[in-house]
Amino acid sequence: MRKLLLVKYSPEIFLKGLNKRKFEKKLIDNIKKVMGEIEYSFIKDEGRWFIECSNIEEAIKRLKKVFGISEICIAYEISPDMESIQKQALLSANNNSGSTFKVVTKRADKKFPLNSMEVSKEVGAYILKNSSKLSVDVKNPDFFVNVEIRDNAYVYSERIKAEGGMPYGTNGSTMLMLSGGIDSPVAGYMMARRGVTLSCVYFHSHPYTSERAKQKVKDLANVLKGYTGSIRLYVVPFTEIQMDIIEKCREDELTIIMRRFMMRIACTLAEKYGIDSVTTGESIGQVASQTMDGLIVSSDVSDRPIFRPLIAMDKVDIMDQARKIGTYDISILPYEDCCTIFVPKHPKTKPRLNEIIKSESVLDIDKLVKKAIEDMEYFD
Repeated sequence: MRKLLLVKYSPEIFLKGLNKRKFEKKLIDNIKKVMGEIEYSFIKDEGRWFIECSNIEEAIKRLKKVFGISEICIAYEISPDMESIQKQALLSANNNSGSTFKVVTKRADKKFPLNSMEVSKEVGAYILKNSSKLSVDVKNPDFFVNVEIRDNAYVYSERIKAEGGMPYGTNGSTMLMLSGGIDSPVAGYMMARRGVTLSCVYFHSHPYTSERAKQKVKDLANVLKGYTGSIRLYVVPFTEIQMDIIEKCREDELTIIMRRFMMRIACTLAEKYGIDSVTTGESIGQVASQTMDGLIVSSDVSDRPIFRPLIAMDKVDIMDQARKIGTYDISILPYEDCCTIFVPKHPKTKPRLNEIIKSESVLDIDKLVKKAIEDMEYFD
């Protein structure tokens, strides 16, 4: 008998037809990367993926965060005969805390003398006969005892939910505009979960924003790295741009002009590094710059698709997701970012594109963008 991890990938991958192999290969590559120094062997048995490893608990901890894996099960490989299957099924059932169970069998090996339904009946009867605390509930059981009969037989009842989604690195790339707030890390997570490769850009307004604010953003990028395996963070100095806007433009237009500069810089970096799109943590109507009019005006300067995965979510939902992925406690640390230090008292909520273009015409836009990018730093 061997104790293995059964890795189940997202049902979406099954639907990829002729491209399925490509998604499977990428997922296997990502699994190999996350396993790192853990000694393991990868086993395929008629379409099922199993991992035998030296440290199961650590492997589960890592595999749970691999996008594309929907579930991890602790499975026991045994001889494909009814006596071995029944004994292991009883052990698995007794190790559960619930009191009701259902046996589910998949018989891939059609040479096995009993069909799936007959195996389930025989195994269920054996468990009932040898356990006084358990009973069968086929409609709403506390747990399932799963039996799979392939080249070998496998029994499992312990199932661990994983992230699901698509294998990271299969759906293009995006430049995430990462602030120190709650929203943008969640937006990055959601894009990565769909297989999109992340890079991040953060706008730093030294000395108005502190080194602690920069470290906070680096910490958020590190949390995202736990899902993606690696990530690059570009830190762009933004003080000169903000001071020039404050000096030469109307106060109520500060926020929207600032957002347009951020979008220009994000797109310029994306062009420079071959990144397909830009992603923001904007949610419609949440703040003054995120009204429909504001989003239209800020999007005008983009030369590539802008993704806003949080656009229809409310703040409570976003906060719940931030807690789930592990960014919330970092995001609420009281270190201000460049978006919060120069907020006008009455920002424009319905900016008009022609008015904003006219207002920012007094700025040397190309020079400011070029200098900010020349002076930026990056972290891997």
